[in-house]
Amino acid sequence: MVCIVILGRQGSGKGTQSTLIERKYGCLHVSTGDMLRSAVSARSELGMKAEALMRSGRLISDEIAIGIVAERLQHEDAINATGVLLDGFPRNLEQAEALEALLAAEGGSITLAVNLEVPVEVAVERLLARGRSDDTEESIARRLEDYEIQTMPLLQWFEQRNLLFSVDGLGVVEDVFYRVSSVIDSVLDVACQQASPTSKQTKRQSRC
Repeated sequence: MVCIVILGRQGSGKGTQSTLIERKYGCLHVSTGDMLRSAVSARSELGMKAEALMRSGRLISDEIAIGIVAERLQHEDAINATGVLLDGFPRNLEQAEALEALLAAEGGSITLAVNLEVPVEVAVERLLARGRSDDTEESIARRLEDYEIQTMPLLQWFEQRNLLFSVDGLGVVEDVFYRVSSVIDSVLDVACQQASPTSKQTKRQSRC
C-alpha cells in the first residue's frame, strides 16, 4: 500500500491539496484534524481532551494522535485501500516512528512525504481568514511555534530516509497542485519500475 504524508505548517494549504490528491490518485484521506473535530462534536472522551488542548492553542498529545490514527487505519476502508494520505500526522519524531512501526506490522512503509512551504506571515493571514473560533492570533502563534519546534527534526528524519520532497505552497491552487502531483508521479513511477509485474499492473490501474 502506498502511504503519502503531507506536511506543512497550519495555513499552508494541506487540506486543499489533500482533497485534490485524494481525487486524482484515489487515496484514502486520513486527516487528524477532521477526526479530532468530529470527536469534539461528539463530546467523546478523546474529543474533550483534544478540545482543551485546541482551545489553549496547543497541539494534541502524541498519545491522542497516535491512538486515533492507529484506530483509523484498522477500519475496513483503510485496510482495503490501495493507498492512504496522512494529513496532520506525524508531527514529530515519536509519531513518525510509531507510524513506521504501524505500517511495518502490515508489511508496508512510508512512500514519500510532501512538505508544503509557505512563509509564516502567509500562514497567519490564511488562518485568520478562516474565521474559526479557535483561530485567535494568540492560539495561531502558539500552534505555529509548536509546529516549528517539533517539525524541524521530523523533516530531517524524512530527509535522512530520502522520503522528503519540499514544494512551494504559494500561488493559485492549481499551480501548487501541479507541483505536488509532479513530485508524487515521479516517486510512484520509480516505485512502479521496481515492483513485480503484477504490482506494476495494479499501480497502473490505481496510481495510489
